[in-house]
Amino acid sequence: MDPTPLQQTVMESQEVTSPPQEVDPSAPTPSDPSTITNADQAYEPLSYDELFPALPNAAQAPTPVAEAPQTNWSKHSEMRIASSVITQVFRVPFEERAKIDGNNQFGESASTRICSDITARTGAHIEISSAKDQSLTFLVTGKSDAVMKARRLVLDKFQTQARQIIKIPKEHHRFILGKKGKKLQDLEMNTATKIQVPNAGDNSDEIVVVGTKESTEKAMHEIQLISDEQSKQAYEKLEIPKQFHPFICGANNEKINTMMTEHNVRINVPPPSVMKNEMTIAGEKEGVLKCKDIIHKYFKEMERKCQTVSVEVRKSQHKYVIGPRGSNIADILHQTNVSVEMPTTDSTSETITLRGPQDKLGQALTLVYAKANSVVQADVEAPTWLHKFIIGRKGANIRQITQDLPKVHVEFTDKQGGIKLEGPPEEVDEAREKLEAMIADLKSKLCYDQLVVDPKFYKHIIGKSGSNINRIRNETGVLINISEADGSNLIRLEGSPDGVARAKRELEELVTKMENEKERDIIIEQRFHRNIIGTKGDKIKEIRDKFNQVQISFPDAGEQSDIVKIRGPKEDVDQCYNFLKRMLRDLLESNYQVKVSIFRQFHKFVIGKAGANINKIREETSTRIDLPSEGQNSDEIIITGKKENCEKARERIQKIQDELASIVELDIIIPAKFHNSMIGAGGKLIQSISEECGGVAIKFPPPESRSDKVTIRGPKEEVHKAKQMLVELSNEKQLASFTAEVRAKPQHHRFLIGRNGANIRKIRDATGARIIFPTDKDEDKELITIIGKKDAISKAKEQLEITIKELDLIVEDTMTVDPKHHRHFVARRGEVLRQIADQYGGVTVSFPRSGVQSDKVTLKGAKECVEGAKARITEIVSDLDQMVQMEVVIPQKFHRTVMGARGSKVQAITTECDVQIKFPEKDSGNANGDESHGQVNGEVNGDGEVATRPQDIVRVMGKKDNCEKARDALLSLVPVTVEENVSFRHHRFIIGQKGENVRNMMTEYDVNIQVPPAQDQSDVIRITGPPANTERASAALRQKVQQLEEEEKDRQARSFSLRVEVDPEYHPKIIGKRGVVISKIREKHDVNIQFPPRGDPEENFITITGYEANVNEAKSAILAITGELDKMVKETVEIDSRVHSRLIGSRGKAIKKVMEEYKVEIKFPRGEDNPNNVTIIGAQDNVDECKDHLLNLMEEYMQDIVEEEDMEAYMNPKPFQAVLEPGHENQGGGHGRHGGQGGHSGHGGHGGHGGHGGQKKEEAGFVVSGAPWAQEAPNMDSAVDFPSMGATSLTQSTPTTWGPRR
Repeated sequence: MDPTPLQQTVMESQEVTSPPQEVDPSAPTPSDPSTITNADQAYEPLSYDELFPALPNAAQAPTPVAEAPQTNWSKHSEMRIASSVITQVFRVPFEERAKIDGNNQFGESASTRICSDITARTGAHIEISSAKDQSLTFLVTGKSDAVMKARRLVLDKFQTQARQIIKIPKEHHRFILGKKGKKLQDLEMNTATKIQVPNAGDNSDEIVVVGTKESTEKAMHEIQLISDEQSKQAYEKLEIPKQFHPFICGANNEKINTMMTEHNVRINVPPPSVMKNEMTIAGEKEGVLKCKDIIHKYFKEMERKCQTVSVEVRKSQHKYVIGPRGSNIADILHQTNVSVEMPTTDSTSETITLRGPQDKLGQALTLVYAKANSVVQADVEAPTWLHKFIIGRKGANIRQITQDLPKVHVEFTDKQGGIKLEGPPEEVDEAREKLEAMIADLKSKLCYDQLVVDPKFYKHIIGKSGSNINRIRNETGVLINISEADGSNLIRLEGSPDGVARAKRELEELVTKMENEKERDIIIEQRFHRNIIGTKGDKIKEIRDKFNQVQISFPDAGEQSDIVKIRGPKEDVDQCYNFLKRMLRDLLESNYQVKVSIFRQFHKFVIGKAGANINKIREETSTRIDLPSEGQNSDEIIITGKKENCEKARERIQKIQDELASIVELDIIIPAKFHNSMIGAGGKLIQSISEECGGVAIKFPPPESRSDKVTIRGPKEEVHKAKQMLVELSNEKQLASFTAEVRAKPQHHRFLIGRNGANIRKIRDATGARIIFPTDKDEDKELITIIGKKDAISKAKEQLEITIKELDLIVEDTMTVDPKHHRHFVARRGEVLRQIADQYGGVTVSFPRSGVQSDKVTLKGAKECVEGAKARITEIVSDLDQMVQMEVVIPQKFHRTVMGARGSKVQAITTECDVQIKFPEKDSGNANGDESHGQVNGEVNGDGEVATRPQDIVRVMGKKDNCEKARDALLSLVPVTVEENVSFRHHRFIIGQKGENVRNMMTEYDVNIQVPPAQDQSDVIRITGPPANTERASAALRQKVQQLEEEEKDRQARSFSLRVEVDPEYHPKIIGKRGVVISKIREKHDVNIQFPPRGDPEENFITITGYEANVNEAKSAILAITGELDKMVKETVEIDSRVHSRLIGSRGKAIKKVMEEYKVEIKFPRGEDNPNNVTIIGAQDNVDECKDHLLNLMEEYMQDIVEEEDMEAYMNPKPFQAVLEPGHENQGGGHGRHGGQGGHSGHGGHGGHGGHGGQKKEEAGFVVSGAPWAQEAPNMDSAVDFPSMGATSLTQSTPTTWGPRR
């Protein structure tokens, strides 16, 4: 008996049992001496036919080959090398499956990923399958150790893990571990568990085993065996057949536990998964012997009483007999003392063996059948596409069936297209009936169809954010399934028959349209994509509206692609492509860049107050001007735009600099051989000179030019200073050019340089050497370079080394600081202390911890740094002692406005005035600043004075002068309200579309503008904000009103309207082809011209609107056209309608040529009474000439038409049999050679016989005999016309000829 759900089978890949084969009695057997190979005989390889015999084929004759002995394979089996690759199969039951993908179902994506990870870690190949009962089966193939490791990892991930504790004496732990832990590792590998043995220093005797239930049982059994073997107590082994273990253990191990408790022994019974008969007992000798005797007696008794009976139960019902974790088998054993032995899960056997007393077998058998039949399965056929409708939205439909049948499990299988039901028989039958009724109802109402579509069209069918597919779904009520992931070209439609047909028709039309479309790529640099798309996509929207049949796709920003795709009808795509090309060309022209160097001290003048100067230059030159940010160490201003505009902007910016400072450019001569040494490594030396001289530009000539001229550009004084330094440096180089290097820690550099460069300047003046410190761009941050004469370098180096040595000597010192000032130093995460450490070579300053009453402060670092830090702390303390606190009364409702966004305004005041500002906590009873229930600034006390509320007091701390400055700055931020009278009719223009204009004004001037609601009809607009801002906003508002009034006057002037009477017949001429003439008049005179619709009562009036002068000019232009038209004549000519198409020609080319030649207009009839009337309009002479020309053409074309009709009648004559009338005998007369002469039209071909025809009084007309159309169709029932195959016809007759006789 082995009911365990985890079974494994080890198979070697070569040891596959071959199927039984028929044995030929005449074939030699292995015992036949003739078949035994002599040991001395050389090994002969087998032939191909012997190794791979042909398969039997009854249809073909066997090829005669020599029979090979049947033992050819077994004969050489001793030469076969055993494979190291094994395969293990094991199963995880549903109830023991671990949760994957957040539920207890089989998460395919997660499980595949887990198996791939395990394969990568172990090298074993893993295959997964899921059974109907939702259990998992794993097949692991690989080398032995890899398979064991993979099996352990798989069970760890896919099976729920149990945690068991077993107590083993501490002295036995080393035997469980083995040498270097090898025994424990082997035990973990073989049992697929994780075993935790306490450390040697831990006195605990508990060993923790983690794994599946069966694995932990197996591991605990092995551990107990090892411990029992090492135990000094009594130890006994019993050989009890495996099938009797359940009787000895009892249901749920009740008997064995009772024995262990009563006799104080340990009884180790191998778990069901371990196929061993051995049982061990360890403990006190007396108890061990008693238990051994009890077990042995009970075994003998059961061996004598037990009988077996086997029953056949369907394999699918076995799990119901076993029950969850074997509970049903244990229950049967408890009730009847009968053991139920189940076949292994990987076995195909359906036999269940019952073992126990004969009188109990019947009762146990009844229980087995009851358990097996307690749950049944049933299948309901339903197409896969119907499943979702059966389930319903969020399971609503299927819940109606299952809510009354809670024991029924319903499973939808996509592969088989069915529904599986599992549960009690009665409930399963009821659920099946309800499901079948629902399926029948759904089939009558719903249908599905499939559409074959190229996957490349899927994204176009779906549309942006699913717009197209959702529209079709909503309109038709059909479910549309498009599977993009598997690359399928089928689209499924599910729903009502009418809806499916309609959706399919729409999709086919959409696909046909897309198949006729064209896709084209255009290369546009990604930096221009934003310009083409525009703010919030407004520009690309205009392009798409212009080419509304074209789809324009830009790549994502992360793709770094320049390809823009255009798709749509061919002509529209080409037009859009050309439009984008022109737009790209304009962008390239308008994105020319120029860099101009402006000294940083002049950048603020280039910008101007509130950006006035820079904005003016931008607007007037139509360029984009970018200045370097504060963090950038650059003087370059970048100008972007059209080339000529960029040059203008550069000139204007340089002009600002030249006006503010005397910028000069100076050339000096320095021998080219010293240029490299003067520039220095990485340009350090020349850069230090430039920075020291106010950032002047120093330009050396390129090396290949061999020029000695060096150019200096900048302010006059700085240029002369730089010149002097360069000349001195050049002279030094000419005398002697030496360099030296000194190393110092980067944190000491600032101290070596000193405040404002005082220390380094002192050394430079004393020695005459130049000292260059590394910049942020240098890799070596410790290297200090000294340049100059030899003796100067040595002196400077000596002084620097002395200073560096002193800095490297760490000293510790203390000083006294009043505790009330400690908070200032450690606040904001010690920001002040960090600044001191950065400034003084990384000195460490330690203040007493919070709660410690001490005024002692410890400083640690280089001696000079410590002294500097002490002086700085003393200076800060002195400033703190001078600090005062000032109160500023600001109503709480204005606090948020004064602070600004995220406190930006207050932070600016704090930084500028070097003070601390503290706002009061918000009043919880008046959180919104509503002061309607009290005084605005407080309450009146008994003396009649207004008491200031605590919530309105803002405290400013700092030096007195700074506090006063900060107070004024805060009060200047307190908002005031200003009222402006603006006519109500202008309000909507001030607000703008969706409030855009008023919002921009509020942002620009940092104020709040309140426009009264429309129903108030008020003219008062309120502006609230800081006084300075409200003044600027009021001025801007007044300027806007003035502008609106001017625009209003202009609109009134443009509204002048005039009506001109013009004959409707002349309207097309005034409009011109495609509106060319009228558009030209509109653009030239800047007017709007409206034509009345056809059939209007006032059809002869044209309305012109615009400025009065322009309207009169446009009127004159229209009357000039009508004057010319009045001089023209109109004449109607009757021309046969059959020649109209020839006169018009292909695409009207012929008639256009005639109209251009005679300078007339020709109109052909359209739906008129007389289709032959053609109208000619133009000058009298031209009309007459054109008329004659058209009539001549008509005569020529009519002759051709008549001839064509005669030829048609001749080539396709109607069947007839005519008789010549008397008196016309000689119509066919004439010469036989020229029979056509004198013959009747169309029959002159027979006139060749006319010479003889005149002698006859009466002759038959044109007759054709024996023609196919004169013959009768064959009789389908006639055996003569259609004789049977192989039969002889009884009637001899002439066969019917089908076709013309010859």
